Amino acid sequence: MRVYPYKRLPGVVSLRVDAVELRGPGEIREPLDTSTFSAVEQVVAPGAAGRGDWESVRLTLSATVPGRATDPDGPWSDVAVVAVLAEGATNTRTTVCLEPRAEGGREWTGRLDLWRVDHLDRATMSVHVVATVDGVSGRVIATSEKDWIIDLKADAPLRERELDVAEVGFREGPEWLRPFRDVPWIVDTSGELPAVHVNTDFEGITDLVGGNGSPVDNLVRDLLIAQMCTDVWTAVFHTAIGDLEIEDDGTPLFPHDWRGEVLREMLPDIVPGRPLEEALREVHRRRTGTTGWTDLQPRIHYAATRRADVPKALTATIRGLDRLHRGTDA
Repeated sequence: MRVYPYKRLPGVVSLRVDAVELRGPGEIREPLDTSTFSAVEQVVAPGAAGRGDWESVRLTLSATVPGRATDPDGPWSDVAVVAVLAEGATNTRTTVCLEPRAEGGREWTGRLDLWRVDHLDRATMSVHVVATVDGVSGRVIATSEKDWIIDLKADAPLRERELDVAEVGFREGPEWLRPFRDVPWIVDTSGELPAVHVNTDFEGITDLVGGNGSPVDNLVRDLLIAQMCTDVWTAVFHTAIGDLEIEDDGTPLFPHDWRGEVLREMLPDIVPGRPLEEALREVHRRRTGTTGWTDLQPRIHYAATRRADVPKALTATIRGLDRLHRGTDA
């Protein structure tokens, strides 16, 4: 848990997107239906509207803050509720102040405009309660627990993205893949999304991974895919933890893109029983320090195999082979 040198606001702060409008050429605004944004996933996908000419998107927001935020006897004053939209890929940051619906109320509302030319991929949106505390203005006394995602490339408002899998011959393919011609696949984490390149020159790999063969073939395929997913989770974790933005006081920050999603997903298994921010600091300390990084490798492998469903795939393979053997013996 992060420690602050001033009084913080207890309770839960929530942020909601109530409506979405697209603006195209000629200042024409089009209200979008709820298929373009999901309150469950907390994702907005303007692309789901099927319009390629949109220039900006206007989000109508509402936030709920604890009632104590505006308590006249509280340890803070000049309370403001601020929505912040940020994207690490473009270093863009947009801030708007929300307004209370009623005097001293818990509900705050406002609108935020996202301009398409300012963004590249995925932006995250959160809400902060800011106040003057101990004579110091602009202190954040509370923040929403879960960010909203504004995904400019998706066709549906889904938080989880599908992995990019490409089949290519390594021997005659891109120059950077040729040194790896003897392996069945390579995980590439250098792009906007992680990608798996499957080596079609590796004998039998394409038919095994993509086709429906015999019962034995299918068992081997599921186990092989689980191993591939383990490699992916391991690679993306090491990429994410190795590319953190660090505050002046040495505190590591969660990335705003898929790297942040990976860390939030895996850290509870790598540093169990600790809040996410504390777990991130611990893993960063071990990675950049002189000791402790090696000791974490079994936990990283454990987290990767769990998410790849290796235990499930291996159990199914063992039981399936046992059934096939018993059928043969009969």
